[in-house]
Amino acid sequence: MLGPSGCAGLDLPINPGGMKLTESDPQKTALFTPLRLRDATFKNRVVISPMCTYSAQDGIANDWHQAHLGQFALGGAAAVFTEAAAVEPRGRITHGDLGIWSADHAAALKPVTSFISRHGALPAIQIAHAGRKASMQRPWDGNGPMDDGDAARGELPWDVVAPSAEPVREGWLMPSELSVAEIHDIQDRFATAAGHAVDAGFEVLEIHSAHGYLAHSFLSPTSNQRNDAYGGDRAGRMRFSLETAEKVRAVWPADKPLFVRISSVDSDGVTEGWQLDDSVALAGELKARGVDVVDCSSSGISGTATAAQGKQPLGFRTAYSSRIGTEADITTMVVGLVLHAAQAEQIVSDGLADLVAIGREALFDPYWARHAAYALGADPDFSDWPQQYGWWLTRREPLVREYRDA
Repeated sequence: MLGPSGCAGLDLPINPGGMKLTESDPQKTALFTPLRLRDATFKNRVVISPMCTYSAQDGIANDWHQAHLGQFALGGAAAVFTEAAAVEPRGRITHGDLGIWSADHAAALKPVTSFISRHGALPAIQIAHAGRKASMQRPWDGNGPMDDGDAARGELPWDVVAPSAEPVREGWLMPSELSVAEIHDIQDRFATAAGHAVDAGFEVLEIHSAHGYLAHSFLSPTSNQRNDAYGGDRAGRMRFSLETAEKVRAVWPADKPLFVRISSVDSDGVTEGWQLDDSVALAGELKARGVDVVDCSSSGISGTATAAQGKQPLGFRTAYSSRIGTEADITTMVVGLVLHAAQAEQIVSDGLADLVAIGREALFDPYWARHAAYALGADPDFSDWPQQYGWWLTRREPLVREYRDA
């Protein structure tokens, strides 16, 4: 971590600009200070979070993914994550999910990684297995178990798996309880997916262990009712995630950073289930197995973790990332309601997290990182913009500044 821990309730300005520029000299900022992890250099601390777009066909990326992800590289982020890429077909959340379970999937992603790399960002991928939350509708089709309407579109459900035969909630598919041999097979699929990610040209990899998907459902005592080596006490419930990290790290090149996204707590504001103390312990064990960054999200064990679920303060998960980073002595990334440049700058400068993941705010503004650099004075003359844009913006700026200051 970069500094002391702090509180989650940040009193921050609504204005994303945060300041008026009066000079052209770049200002030193924490948010636009590079970070080196293994042999990868993050040119700043802004990362585009994995965000499902449900637009693949049989897991294969297409021109949508290149345009969608490429815009964020043009937009100035240090790293751009794909959405969750399933390690096997039944690990998809929906029929539209991205996949990385074959060489064909890797080949389809090569144009994406090439474009991102050429434009100054690190191409990153999140590998995942949805577990008992697989075989769902796309959000705009209902965001629940598939029904007759989905079947009419030719999208049929498939069998789902979990640590225990416990559905997400009433009315959802009943998962089959995984045998130990099946657990090992899925772990091997994560490792195989990591190999395909190397072939596709990715420089950063993240294992998805959050939001109620398979790995998180092993961690949580509310969803894991096993009494064998993969259940019971916290050590048993962590075994799936830790072994998976070991297998992935053995395949993922030693010079490339490995992230793990976790739900820091099962449910925000609820004192049952997986708790922050558990996440601190997990983070320490992940670090011992070669994980470089813990990506601190939360919630989702029995519902959505990403759609609005009531009002939360800005940067509310910094309470998780700061404690995990400090107590486990590991680099952290925080995600969730980071909206403004001044807010992100405060998070990094105060040591609440080392990296800031921008998600849906980047859908609203794909150039969030560049606008933040301008607002904070880190790039007042557009020198870091693509030449095709910066050349014009520099010449336009004096006139625009006159109108701003009028």
